[in-house]
Amino acid sequence: AKEWKRLFADKKINKILTIEASGIGIAAIVAREFDVPVVFAKKSKSINLDDNNFSTKIQSFTHSKIYDVSKKFINPEDKILIIDDFLANGCALLGLTNLVESAGATVEGIGIAIEKGFQQGGKIIREKGYQLESLAIVESMNAADNTITFR
Repeated sequence: AKEWKRLFADKKINKILTIEASGIGIAAIVAREFDVPVVFAKKSKSINLDDNNFSTKIQSFTHSKIYDVSKKFINPEDKILIIDDFLANGCALLGLTNLVESAGATVEGIGIAIEKGFQQGGKIIREKGYQLESLAIVESMNAADNTITFR
């Protein structure tokens, strides 16, 4: 959280956005460091979501889901830092950026704990012009000898 605070120090972030469920813990710690609220996109309807939501379809390797964020939690004046645990092909991040832009808000940056550099997600996100900061980038994974190479 402190490293992302340093990397995005020049941004006027007022909300952290993540996706349920694995991103919530990391995002909560980051939100505490920035002293801002955390909002997360839900994978399924629940009693705390009404029908007034921003929605995006996220295609993952194993399934496709619709993720929702209530319109009362993201506003056009929001400056949002997206935080997530892993980045592989970039579909989840593209969905989250779509949610933010649907609200008329601004994506100030994206923080990822571990990026799989051997997959295309990071390249796609950076080519779209987003400031993407990954704490660790896995360059390669070799199942034959159980080695992982980090950048």
